[in-house]
Amino acid sequence: MKLADKRVLVTGGSGFLGKYVCKKLEDEFCDVKTVGFSQDLRVRENAMRAVHNVDIVIHLAARVGGIGYNNKFPGGLFYDNAMMGLNIIHEAEMEGVEKLVCVGTICAYPKYTEVPFKEEDLWKGYPEETNAPYGLAKKMLLVQLQAYRKQYGFNGIYLLPVNLYGPGDNFNPKQSHVIPALIKKMVDAKREDIPEVTVWGTGEVSREFLYVEDCAEAIVLATKKYDKLKPVNIGAGFEMKIKHLAELIKDATKYQGDLVWDTSKPDGQPRRCLDVSRAYEEFGFKAKMKFEEGLKRTVEYYEKGS
Repeated sequence: MKLADKRVLVTGGSGFLGKYVCKKLEDEFCDVKTVGFSQDLRVRENAMRAVHNVDIVIHLAARVGGIGYNNKFPGGLFYDNAMMGLNIIHEAEMEGVEKLVCVGTICAYPKYTEVPFKEEDLWKGYPEETNAPYGLAKKMLLVQLQAYRKQYGFNGIYLLPVNLYGPGDNFNPKQSHVIPALIKKMVDAKREDIPEVTVWGTGEVSREFLYVEDCAEAIVLATKKYDKLKPVNIGAGFEMKIKHLAELIKDATKYQGDLVWDTSKPDGQPRRCLDVSRAYEEFGFKAKMKFEEGLKRTVEYYEKGS
């Protein structure tokens, strides 16, 4: 699919990932329309208006947070994410949209999944408990897309990105994920001469991280080149223990204090690392940003803006 002159709706276009996706679409000479936080896509009529007269929909809008946020608001996370997605997909099909790209979440995978996670593993168990309501709400959108493809011939694809990071991330401690949360803690502690920083969990669990601009590139490539029903992992193809991540952030922020591990707090999923071969084979995506460089840019972004 050639994207030049296509009318593209990006839900969540004003968000962290959305801004990068919109920029790449503009570079493809698309006519980009966004739906921001003020337009409640849980309301069907709003979703109907949003998809009117567009060729492509890229659905990024989501209510998200870290482990603490997920523990506090499981019902809202399930309802909000399910309703936004259900409405957008249904109304896009009704409108006759050419293609819909739905961005899901690695939280949809079972709690205990053989590493690296393969797309075929999605239905082999229940997600990690703190992430389950959010992960299942997003996974239901894959079911909807596959059902609509079968019944209506609707061209909807589903992507599964890992944890994102980069400049523009959400550093709000009530909602942030692990990288921005630790950057904020250590930069602030360095400025205020606080001798120690507390980190949740044991540090022994692993995560995979993808630079936000790489993820945006993958989404645009999939929009142009992928039209199949099977979901596709989007990641960098490595895993890192949280304990090692914390030490890297400590070095990047030049924080000289101690790290204290609060083992009374949940770790979340034991391991996370994706098999990213399908993305490369189907639309040629391979992450470019080296983690240390991406982390450095993220730290510099927070230091300049805080």
